[in-house]
Amino acid sequence: MEQILVLNSTYEPLQVISWQRAVRMLFQEKVEVVEEYDREIRSVSLSIRLPSVLRLLRYVRVKRHHNQVRFTRANIYARDHHRCQYCGQRSPTSQLTYDHVIPVARGGNKSWENIVACCIKCNRKKGNRTPEEAGLKPLRAPKAPYGFPHRINFLLWESKAPDSWKSYIFWSR
Repeated sequence: MEQILVLNSTYEPLQVISWQRAVRMLFQEKVEVVEEYDREIRSVSLSIRLPSVLRLLRYVRVKRHHNQVRFTRANIYARDHHRCQYCGQRSPTSQLTYDHVIPVARGGNKSWENIVACCIKCNRKKGNRTPEEAGLKPLRAPKAPYGFPHRINFLLWESKAPDSWKSYIFWSR
């Protein structure tokens, strides 16, 4: 089943939830339906159209740390658009790895600013050297993504967003 986009009462995108959670929130009268899918959810005594976009009826104050994107392998790949940052080749997840720009053995750390998506071939070529020593140059400097538009985009990196969401998400691509 489809995912549902949840907006704050100010129409700011907050998160993507399952259809089951969306229905619970709807029956608890916490949200209003802004957009719907063509599909229906049916029970013995009820039939409703599947919501696509929900808006919270009460404003939710968002804590600052919620704007930060979690540091994970999948999010590194999403930030770099599944593209090797050395040769530029776009690859599926199974063909990617990540690379420490400054190797750990030389004081590099595990952070957004030091790790890039990398194909296996380039990772082997670079080895335990800096990109300059290996004759490689990252396509762009790695940095931490920040903010709600990025969070939603990271949640959607594997699939296309429904057309009904496009008016509510700030696209950065």
